[in-house]
Amino acid sequence: MRLGFILREAAKGLRQNVVMVVSVVLVTFVSLTFVGASVLLQLQINQMKGYWYDRMEVAIYLCDDTSTSPNCGGNEVTDAQRQNIEKILKSEQLAPYIKEYAYESKDQAYKNFRDQYENSSLVDQITPAQLPESFRVALVDPEKYPVINEAFSTVDGVDSVIDQRDLLEKVFQLVRVASAAAAVVAIVMIVCAVLLTGTTIQLSAMHRRLETTIMRLVGASKATIQLPFIIEGVIASLIGGLLASGTLWLLLKFLVEDKLASENVGVAFISTGEVWLVAPVLLIIGIVLATISSVVTLKRYLKV
Repeated sequence: MRLGFILREAAKGLRQNVVMVVSVVLVTFVSLTFVGASVLLQLQINQMKGYWYDRMEVAIYLCDDTSTSPNCGGNEVTDAQRQNIEKILKSEQLAPYIKEYAYESKDQAYKNFRDQYENSSLVDQITPAQLPESFRVALVDPEKYPVINEAFSTVDGVDSVIDQRDLLEKVFQLVRVASAAAAVVAIVMIVCAVLLTGTTIQLSAMHRRLETTIMRLVGASKATIQLPFIIEGVIASLIGGLLASGTLWLLLKFLVEDKLASENVGVAFISTGEVWLVAPVLLIIGIVLATISSVVTLKRYLKV
């Protein structure tokens, strides 16, 4: 088998089918970009989960005169009930689950609300009396929220027990939907890329049918005849994979690192480093799909 001959034949095929090859490159580029975007979105979800879940608290809201919980009876929490709740928080039974806790009065809740929504018109519509006082509990293991909920959900003076992770989970769910949508589009585009690669190889094989027939008659091996066609598909897919990797890197660099991360300092974002983990996978996917598509097509049309 002559490597130089095989490479020359592959280059010849690429020149003869420039338009189709460009089409394969573009379709592969788009499909692998969606594959990479889907993977990166999932990495972003995992990154934010690890970051935020450690900072999420369980909020034990205390009764006020508007509470409808059976624990409140339409009355505001009393000093005795508040002390009893704090006594339970300090109990040996809950000590293994609680990292720390803090009491938040109505005035403190109002101050935090103003800081959080300083640019919103809601600030002028809310008064301290409308915000409930609460105990903010940080857990040793955030997954142990049910223990805290069970311990306080029926205690007098407790209006409700809220796991803040539930609020964050709604955001993650939206990102998961976006990731799944990108994966669906990626699958469709990959099918298009496989079919287009097969069509390109088929046309190339038809144009060079006379050459391949002569090669077969003079005793050339199957590998010698097939490899130039396979290399054509692999080169086109590799270019598409490199373009996809470069596009993802640029998006993370200028959109995520330079804009989102700089404007949201307290939020953990993935970086361009993650692209170096995803890029090899994209290239391998491109090579495998191009090889399979080429081999299947050649078996049908070249009949070697």
